[in-house]
Amino acid sequence: MRFRDRLDAGRDLAEAVRRSDIGGPGAVVLALPRGGVPVAFEVAESLGLPLDVLVVRKLGVPFQPELAMGAIGEGGVRVENPEVLRSAGLGTADLDAAERRERPELERRAALYRGGRPRLDMRGRTAVVVDDGIATGSSVRAACRVARTLGAARIVVAVPVASRLAVADLRRESDDLVCLEVPEPFFAVGEWYRDFSQTRDDEVVDWLHRAAVDREREERQVGAGPQSLPSDEEVEVGASGAPLAGRLTVPPDARGTVLFAHGSGSSRHSPRNRMVAEVLQRAGLATLLLDLLTPAEELEQSSVFDIRHLAGRLGDATRWAATRPELAKTRFGYFGASTGAAAALWAAAQPGCRVAAIVSRGGRPDLAGPLLPSVKAPTLLIVGGADEAVLELNREAQRALACENDLVVVPGASHLFEEPGALDRVASLARDWFLAAFAPTGPQ
Repeated sequence: MRFRDRLDAGRDLAEAVRRSDIGGPGAVVLALPRGGVPVAFEVAESLGLPLDVLVVRKLGVPFQPELAMGAIGEGGVRVENPEVLRSAGLGTADLDAAERRERPELERRAALYRGGRPRLDMRGRTAVVVDDGIATGSSVRAACRVARTLGAARIVVAVPVASRLAVADLRRESDDLVCLEVPEPFFAVGEWYRDFSQTRDDEVVDWLHRAAVDREREERQVGAGPQSLPSDEEVEVGASGAPLAGRLTVPPDARGTVLFAHGSGSSRHSPRNRMVAEVLQRAGLATLLLDLLTPAEELEQSSVFDIRHLAGRLGDATRWAATRPELAKTRFGYFGASTGAAAALWAAAQPGCRVAAIVSRGGRPDLAGPLLPSVKAPTLLIVGGADEAVLELNREAQRALACENDLVVVPGASHLFEEPGALDRVASLARDWFLAAFAPTGPQ
C-alpha cells in the first residue's frame, strides 16, 4: 500500500508527469470518472492545466458485456474494435443497438459532471488521460481512442498503478505513458490505496467545479501581471540574541506556511531543503528556510546542540512570520531535520505556539524528550530504513508523543536520503501531511 488516498496519488503522479516533461502548457488533463477525477484534479492543479472529464461508455458484447466491441464518447464519437466484432460474429447493427442503450446515460453523466460548462476543446492539443489505476486497461484504451477521434494531437496516459499487461497494451495505444507502480504480481488497484472508498457523483461535480474556479482565478492573475507570481526574497528575521538570515517564498493565495529548521552542517541554501521547499511551494504552501544560528554560533558545538536555544529562535521566527501581511492568515507548520526536528518539537510544546503540523526528516526527536508528551500538533516522523540507529531513536520518541502522529520508514534510505527517489518520497509525504493539517475544517 503506497498511497493514502486518490489525492495523495495525484500529487505523486503530478511530480512524475512534471519530470517527464510531457504535459506542456498547451495540454489538457482528462479524467476518467469517477475514481480518476480526484487524481486528475491534483495533476491539473500542480501543472497549471485545465481539467475536464472524458466520459466514455464501453459497448459490450451482448453475451459477454465485459468484452468491449467498441466505445462511445461525447460529440457523437464512436470507436469500434474490429477484432472483437469479427471473433464474436457481430456487426454494425449490434453496435447501433448498444449505442442506443448507452448514449443517454453518457450524455446524462457528462451534463451532470460539468454543471453546464462546455467540454474542453482538445483539437491539436496534448491530452493527459488520468485514472486512479488500471487492471485490464479496456476503459483507458477506449478513452484514448475517443480523445484521438475528438482531435487530440498527442495522447499521454498517466496513472498511479497498473498491471504489467495493461502497461504493455497502452504503450501501443498512447504516445507516452507515465505509471508510478507496475507491481508483479498484480491483484487489484485498491490494494495500493489506504482509502479506496468509492468516489461519488457529487464529489466529481465538486472537483470539476473547484478546478474551473481555480483556473479562472489563475487566468485573472496572469492578466493582472507580476503580482500573480510567487514572491521570493532573502529576509532578516528578528530573533532574540541576533537577527537570522532566511529565504521566504510565498505563492499567490498561500494555503499555509512551513518554517524549515535544519541541523548542523546544513543551511537555508541546502539543495535538500530547497528541493523539499519547491515541492511544498508548488502545492501552494509558503516556505521560510531559516538559519537558526549565526555563522559564528555555528562554530560553537555548545550552540549546535542547545535545543532549548534553537527552539526559542524558531518560536521567535514564527511570531515574526505571523506579522507578515501575506502570511498572517495562514496556518503554520515546521519541517525539521536532524537537531532541527528536536527544536521544532520543543518549540511546538511551548504555550501559545500556533503551529498546526510538524514533519521530521531523519530527525532527532529524542533530544526534545522531556517535552514530547506536551506536543499537540500532528507530527510525522520520516526515517530512512538504512539509518538504523536514528530509526530506533524515532521509535522511542514516537512512544512518548501523545498527539496524532505517524512514523514512515523510507526503504533503503540513509540518513541524508541521497538514494534515487528517497528525497522525492520525503517531499511527497511532507506535502501531504501539511496539506491535510492546513485544510479548512468547514464545508468546502
